[in-house]
Amino acid sequence: MYDLVIIGSGPAGLSAAVYAKRACLDVVVLEKEPMGGGQMIYTQEVDNYLGLPETNGFDLAQKFEQHAKALEVPFISDEVDNIEKNTDGTWKITGASGTVYETKTVLLATGAGHRKLGVPGEETLAGAGVSYCATCDGAFFRNKTVAVVGGGDVALEDALYLAAGCEKVYLIHRRQELRGTKVLQEQVANEPKITFLPDTVVKEICGEQMVDHLVIANTGTGEEKELPVSGIFIAVGMNPQTDAVASVLDLDHGYVRAGEDGVTEQPGLFVAGDVRTKKLRQIVTAVADGANSVTSIVEYLKTL
Repeated sequence: MYDLVIIGSGPAGLSAAVYAKRACLDVVVLEKEPMGGGQMIYTQEVDNYLGLPETNGFDLAQKFEQHAKALEVPFISDEVDNIEKNTDGTWKITGASGTVYETKTVLLATGAGHRKLGVPGEETLAGAGVSYCATCDGAFFRNKTVAVVGGGDVALEDALYLAAGCEKVYLIHRRQELRGTKVLQEQVANEPKITFLPDTVVKEICGEQMVDHLVIANTGTGEEKELPVSGIFIAVGMNPQTDAVASVLDLDHGYVRAGEDGVTEQPGLFVAGDVRTKKLRQIVTAVADGANSVTSIVEYLKTL
């Protein structure tokens, strides 16, 4: 019977592991991927994490993981299939390996993955002009021409954010009408650096070492053409990794409802990082979530 099982070893999970070990909790981290770090390991450059400018996500992930392992945090490679509450208030976690983990508390830190376009060039040029986070990577495209794909609030916010530093921003949307709020639509319409391309889809992302152009097509006519850009920011939604808790939590569009303390509607089940409802999903907020959630967990364990 563990004090705490942490599911996921991204920045939220690793931060929580460090804080849990320092609190002398009997803790274990379950991770389905070969390496910890979550989405961070696919980020070519990280320039907004305090004190560590000009690093990259892979190196930062290694530092996070090494910190946890230096404290002798145990890691188990397993994918979680199901989480259920026992009659005595403890929790049972069933892994894909068939192993059952019994624990007093659970911290869900499984993150959320960016939805992808699924077009040629997207995977091979990830981190080389293909980005899913304007606030993370926008500064690297100052005075350059970029494209944003999407029609919701995030895409419009990204386009406006990028317009502040880029030479030109193409906003590509598969429909005629944008889905974002009217206020954001008006701001986009009034921003001279933004060119809206409605009824348009990206067919291919092209470039040798870096993105240099897109192949786009009109959804009505099928006509294709090349669009020269230095980068493409894909904002077509997120997929929170919450399947394992769907039966025990009332989710909000797939996300777990919780504040910065990580407390959910289920006593003993906590959440941290991108998988919870929050405005800003960044490495720094995930790390903070991990620390805050363990503080809540320690207080909860005192009541048992």
